Amino acid sequence: MNLPNIAYLTGEYPRATDTFIQREVVGLRAAGLKVSTCSIRKTDASHHVGPEQKHEATNTFHVLAATLRPSTLLSAHFSLIRKEPKRWGKALMLAARTSPGGVKAFAYQMIYLAEAGVLARHMQDNGITHLHNHIAKSSCTVAMLASALSGIPFSFTLHGPDIFFEPIHWRLDEKIARASFVACISHFCRSQAMSFSSPEQWRKLHIVHCGVEPARYAEQPQKPTGKRLLFVGRLAAVKGLPVLIEALQNVTTDGITLQIVGDGPDRDSLQASVTAAGLNKQVSFLGYRSQDDVATLLSESDILVLPSFAEGLPVVLMEAMAASRPVIATRIAGTAELVEDGVSGKLVSAGDVEALTAAIDELATSAQKAEKMGQAGRQAVLEGFQSDIEARRLATLFSNVGTETRSALRPEPLKTELEKP
Repeated sequence: MNLPNIAYLTGEYPRATDTFIQREVVGLRAAGLKVSTCSIRKTDASHHVGPEQKHEATNTFHVLAATLRPSTLLSAHFSLIRKEPKRWGKALMLAARTSPGGVKAFAYQMIYLAEAGVLARHMQDNGITHLHNHIAKSSCTVAMLASALSGIPFSFTLHGPDIFFEPIHWRLDEKIARASFVACISHFCRSQAMSFSSPEQWRKLHIVHCGVEPARYAEQPQKPTGKRLLFVGRLAAVKGLPVLIEALQNVTTDGITLQIVGDGPDRDSLQASVTAAGLNKQVSFLGYRSQDDVATLLSESDILVLPSFAEGLPVVLMEAMAASRPVIATRIAGTAELVEDGVSGKLVSAGDVEALTAAIDELATSAQKAEKMGQAGRQAVLEGFQSDIEARRLATLFSNVGTETRSALRPEPLKTELEKP
């Protein structure tokens, strides 16, 4: 089987908040695929929190930085025009046609086209045979245009939730129509893609979960006490942290503490809210942490709490469940595909302070129930959310591009050499 030489594109890579993409790249390489990483923008040092991120940052092609070099930009587009002038013209028309409207949006669309030309030339120079994108917004627009300029097929992984807020603006319909396939991270995600594409495109929409490495979160001999809460995520409005802070003021269990891992635009206001609520001794802000640090923090915590208003299918919940920790999350999007309410955790309505307070008190006062939920959660991750297996499902989709083979809704993992008959 001739496996493709893949370029992996995201808006920013590597990011401390997107370690699941790094795990996927590792899994694809382990399955025998050649993967070259590309990023529109460079990430700053705050995202390089571990050796994996530092290595990937050094070996990633940065599209915007290359585009800002006039010689590189002009050379790339002149080469494309000289080789395939009609293809370049069609790509220009595609960029114009898919612009969401307005002068500013059109200007951005031309920037995406400029970046796409540089990426297309980079792929041609490096023997890339397939382009894959994560996050279906601006970087996926670049991927779609780079594919149109180069003739190299592209695909993308669809996450949500923000793309579903503005699917028409980001022309999700056009991207699905032009993609070889779309890897949807959950059934909920796939259903949203179906809402914005024609039925004849639905065969392209497959389920490939994001995943974790269960071995990194080995089961801990220490039994949870229920009083040490952990939040991991971006400090932004969509994560619902003010609801959690209010719930902490209302819990009846003594000794509850909360560690907040992550950073973002709302950090200052959240810290001010914690101070105003008199919770400084209970709540600590730790900033970004590496994968290994998060694994350690999970082992030292009792409950992972994620009070989000919108999500795709949160990887941090998988990490906590892999660490045999019960989770409290909101009943939104695809979360129920991972967390079974009352079995591996508690699901509450988004924004419901009383329900969140009750869930914290319930698990904090029943160590036996919390421990049983943690064990059920780890089993759920082992059965459906292991990063290496999910990467091999994606590898199957890559291997079938350009062939008559039709992949299943939930693709079978690509067999390794040892597994082949």
